[in-house]
Amino acid sequence: MRKSRVTVERPLRLAVELSPEHLERFRAACAEVGEEPLAEGVERVAATLGDGPHRDFNRFADAVGRGINLTAKRKKLLQTVLAFRDQAAEPVVKKTHRPGKTEPDPLRGLVERSGCVVEYEPDGELRDSEQVPLLAEGGVEGFLRREVLPYAPDAWYDPASVKVGYEISFTRHFYKPQPLRSLSEIRADIMALERENEAVLAEVVGADSK
Repeated sequence: MRKSRVTVERPLRLAVELSPEHLERFRAACAEVGEEPLAEGVERVAATLGDGPHRDFNRFADAVGRGINLTAKRKKLLQTVLAFRDQAAEPVVKKTHRPGKTEPDPLRGLVERSGCVVEYEPDGELRDSEQVPLLAEGGVEGFLRREVLPYAPDAWYDPASVKVGYEISFTRHFYKPQPLRSLSEIRADIMALERENEAVLAEVVGADSK
């Protein structure tokens, strides 16, 4: 059967805890990679926001970025060391498109948010793949609307990830069953085994009587 294989993504959702224990661990991690200014920026924001948890990583990162240049490396440190996954949190924004330049298309990962169209950071732990029959009603998008979105409304797919292939049942097409043996052949084998067993038994009994 000819099928399309499509990768289904879901957004990364992160929360941030700014308790003294978390801040101390984050400062130590920053010191190891020479990013003490980032730790100072986080502590500055923590003094205003409080311990948390804070479930909008985007707003938190914006607040940190007002005091220092939030490079990709620094943002990665925030995501991997300070933040933690929380499915109750807001999705992490990866890219914001200029207003009026891009039309929203949630099924393709283009989501309208606060008057802009954004793309979310995908969560590798939630990434999945679907096998879509080529003749599925509505194609890939119709299949996802029926089979995926009712259970994961925030899911999307990348059209570039779609791969078309064939599912071949080797058993159905290549297996050749062996013909069944006849009753006479089976009966002959049973009789031969019986004769063999009788000979062995006679040999054992003869050995015991000596």
